[in-house]
This record gives sequence, C-alpha cells and structure tokens, in this order.
Amino acid sequence: MALLELRNVYKAFGGLQAINGVNLKVEEGEIVSIIGPNGAGKSTLFNLITGVYRPDRGEIYFQGRRIDGLRPDQVCRLGIARTFQNLRLFNNLTVLENVLIPQHHRLGLHWIHAVLRTPAYRRREEEMRATALEKLAFFGPRLMTFRLHQPVRVLSYANRRRTEMARAMATGAKLLLLDEPSAGMNPRETQEITQIIRRFRDEGGYTVVLVEHKMNLVGEISDRVVVLDYGEKIAEGDYREVIQNPRVIEAYLGRKEG
Repeated sequence: MALLELRNVYKAFGGLQAINGVNLKVEEGEIVSIIGPNGAGKSTLFNLITGVYRPDRGEIYFQGRRIDGLRPDQVCRLGIARTFQNLRLFNNLTVLENVLIPQHHRLGLHWIHAVLRTPAYRRREEEMRATALEKLAFFGPRLMTFRLHQPVRVLSYANRRRTEMARAMATGAKLLLLDEPSAGMNPRETQEITQIIRRFRDEGGYTVVLVEHKMNLVGEISDRVVVLDYGEKIAEGDYREVIQNPRVIEAYLGRKEG
C-alpha cells in the first residue's frame, strides 16, 4: 500500500483545468520531485493533498485512508505537513515560538489547566519544547544558539525557510510536502538544503514530496521525478530519463518549428 495515492484527480477554476486526471503514488521513504513549467499545477496539487482545495473528481488516500474532503487541520493531524512557496511564518514571534505553535493541538488538556498551570500542563509544555528543540537542532547552528529567541523577521531568507521546515516537522508529520524549498537561496545555501532534504529521509524517517525548479537539486536527491504540464502528468521516472523525454523538453522549451 502506497503512503500517498492520488487516483484520477481533477480540479478546475472556472474554465481553467488546473489538474487534469492526475494519478500518483508515493511510497514510504521516497523522495519524489514534482517539476514543470510555471502554471503547470504543482502548487495546486499540494493544495489538493492538504485539503486547501477539494478535487472536482477523483480520490486521494493517505496510509490507505481517503482524505479528500477533510479540512487542512484534519489532514495535518493525520501526518501530512507542508511548507509554502511564499513563506507563512509568524514574523513577530521567535524561531522557537514558531516551532512550538503547531504542537498546541496535541496538548489535549482543558483550558483550565493552562490558566492554573497545572503539573500536567507544565509537563506537556516541556515535552513540546523538547520536540521543538529536537527539530530545530536538525538544522544545526543556523537556527540554534542566539537565533533561537530572535523574531523570525530579522532572520535571513534562508533561515526563515529552515524555520518553516522545522515547523512542519514539529507537527508530527510522516509526509513532508516542500514547495520550492530552495527558492531565494544562493548555490551554497541550495547545497545545504539538498543535504537537509536527504537527511529528512535518511535520518528523520520522513517521506518527502517537493516542488522544485532547480534541476541540479532535483537530480541529486530524487528517487523519482514527476512532470506536470497544464495540469497533466506528462512523464514520470528516473531523473535522467525524464529530462530526455521529448514531451518534457517541449513543455520547457516549446515545440520546435519544422
């Protein structure tokens, strides 16, 4: 049984067919990259998986359970977390606070415990803090030490990206959906993120699906590459095979005039 499966999924916005009959399986422990020209439907696909949009037709399964129709918070609780193409952090909160926030749904205590700061509440707080520090430590000194208590608005763009990834990890996710994780990064930072994504799988035990435009990153870490164009899956397979596919070349470079 695949960890994630999309069966013949469609989504239209008015007269625009954004996702057109996509079938996709992601096995546990895979790193799968979704590529394609701008407007191909890549971010829309993430929005469908995470419950932001509902498919017009088709079915989406996670660990054998049908999830299309669930709210984003319900999908998150099942074990799917994502980052965004445009950062969505709480800019006035610290790095640590940003990574604590997604864990509050797991407190499981009545509000009176928070008001009275009961031993049970304090114990859960300590557990949440330990989890946050564990996820932040995944990124090394980039987010630890003095940056831990800095508001994220003062961080570099790359460190804000790292904070958003740590926040996704802190939800307790099994599947991470990364929307252009290296966007805005220089070559050295891109290489660091490439190594981190590999460690997500090899050390963290996460399954990773990413949308990415940097082909050097995609080629280095992907077990499998899926190509979308105008909402359709036009190719799937090994990176070297995919980039030589005539339909993929046409999608990126345009049809050669005879």
